[in-house]
Amino acid sequence: MENDILEIFKTRRCIRKFKKDPISKEVIEKIIDCARLAPTAINIQPWEFIAITSPEKKKEVADATDHGKFIADAPCCIAVFCKDTKYYIEDGAAATENILLSAKALGIGSCWVAGDKKDYTEKIRKTLNVPEGYKLVSLIPIGYPEEIPSPKKRNLSEVLHWNQW
Repeated sequence: MENDILEIFKTRRCIRKFKKDPISKEVIEKIIDCARLAPTAINIQPWEFIAITSPEKKKEVADATDHGKFIADAPCCIAVFCKDTKYYIEDGAAATENILLSAKALGIGSCWVAGDKKDYTEKIRKTLNVPEGYKLVSLIPIGYPEEIPSPKKRNLSEVLHWNQW
């Protein structure tokens, strides 16, 4: 098991080109089920997830973003919203990471498109009919990868410091 999860950490990449193959409802539910199990401050669980599969709705969301136009081409986009609580960003980020990693484990590609603090968050909240008092944390287009990029990552020796900088 440990090797499996470590391999997922080492090989997950941001996917921006997807095959047209749909993702089954069952697979989407497995991914969201993993998201809801993320760590959360004082167990508040402020998250709500919207699985967007409608081509029209995906295009509307994609058009609102600055760097997420490829959302329109993904079979599904998961919007992560959190109640405006003290630690909504940490909780929502943890849920988002669970989505990215569980998708990879299921052979699904994904990409984290920023939500919080972006100019388009209010427009997307209204587009998706989300009640006031919720913050958009992330948009995550998911689908079977058309291609898998291999960006260079910094070496461990470049980022790890022991006891002080």
